[in-house]
Amino acid sequence: MRAFPALPDATVLAEPELLEAFRHDESHIVGCLPLAVVRPHGPAALRELVRLAKAEGFGLVPRGAGTGKAGGCIPTARTVVVDLSAWPGSLSVSPQDLSLQAPASALLREVKAAASEAGFFYPPDPNSWESCALGGTLATNAGGPNACKYGMTRHWVLGLDVLLADGEIHRFGIRSVKANAGPNLAQLFLGSEGIFGLILGATLRLTPKPRDYTTLLLPVKRWMDLLDLPGRLSAAGFLPSAFEFFDPAVLAELRAHGPEEARRLPGEALAILEFDERGCTSDDFLEALADLLGPVADGLEMASDARQREGIWAVRRITSAFLKERHPKKVSEDIVVPRSRLREFFERLEGTGIPAVSYGHLGDGNLHVNLLAASDTAPAALEAQLMTLFRLATELGGTLSGEHGIGLAKRDAFLALAEPGHIETLRALKRSLDPAGIFNPGKVI
Repeated sequence: MRAFPALPDATVLAEPELLEAFRHDESHIVGCLPLAVVRPHGPAALRELVRLAKAEGFGLVPRGAGTGKAGGCIPTARTVVVDLSAWPGSLSVSPQDLSLQAPASALLREVKAAASEAGFFYPPDPNSWESCALGGTLATNAGGPNACKYGMTRHWVLGLDVLLADGEIHRFGIRSVKANAGPNLAQLFLGSEGIFGLILGATLRLTPKPRDYTTLLLPVKRWMDLLDLPGRLSAAGFLPSAFEFFDPAVLAELRAHGPEEARRLPGEALAILEFDERGCTSDDFLEALADLLGPVADGLEMASDARQREGIWAVRRITSAFLKERHPKKVSEDIVVPRSRLREFFERLEGTGIPAVSYGHLGDGNLHVNLLAASDTAPAALEAQLMTLFRLATELGGTLSGEHGIGLAKRDAFLALAEPGHIETLRALKRSLDPAGIFNPGKVI
């Protein structure tokens, strides 16, 4: 291919030293050097980019802030990175519609702040919420601690603006929770990682901002008893807005090497429980909750104000970065196991002998299983360990990714473990929507 041409209404980067940074995201994958990086500033740039991609035979890889953990925004051979960080648009809240409109370039923290300033709440809160772009959270159907009560990103999307293979931007959905004029096409693109088209903006659903919070630090006497707690809470009518956990091995790492506040953490294992329903600070609520937690707890700390609440959450927010700093080449997976089978999962995981430590979202069974010794493990042995982990999750009725997506990192495992009809349906959709195969080639399927 000749030197990459200029595009209308776009910034084009083509110097190798500038392209190097786009080979990486937050996963352990290193991609190819892209042919170019294009920052479109309007529809004309995208229209011409799609035309060129078809004519020249290269792919288009969407990228937001580059915080993904599965290699979804990493360039493969003969691809151009479409950097949407400068895509135009503004945030707009409609209180009457309980909705917010935003471009894909908006940072998630800006979206959440705009909702909050208007008295509303946009729940999705992946660990990277302060730095990730909205478009990336839509493309990967991001989750976070709040998903155990509020669901994934897809539950909060009313409509999308999407670039399709005809080079035009199409809008799917309306500003209402009720829209039943045929299948919901916006949902097709959520979590699709850009393989069907590029998400450029969204209309998001909002809910009134919670007024009450009860935040608990829950050390437990016996690790395995913690695994039964999600079921016991739901059976008693309690629905946490977040239920996070640290297994004994992660807790030991934090105590031995973490920041000062982490070195004082008690218990054999540890959980963070939060409730945000109206009345969750009342004496009746707290007494009933204490009675339920009593047999499991090894002491119980409750945040008495916003500062203490933030202090409890600070330990959870730093855990991923802390482990990454301690073990730079670790591999972190985000499998899902049904809550009813959590104890069985950890018993069987121990039986495999895989040297893993775990933390994450116990309230919805989304477990961040970390292989800290990945750099000291032969590649073939590491792949075998990961496949054993994925098989165990799927055999128990779960899946190999809860919130990070498939991208390049899990593509082989996904193709091996997914139901064949699932894969063929996705490929049929890909052929129909993207017959030239220009959108994020080599990812997912």
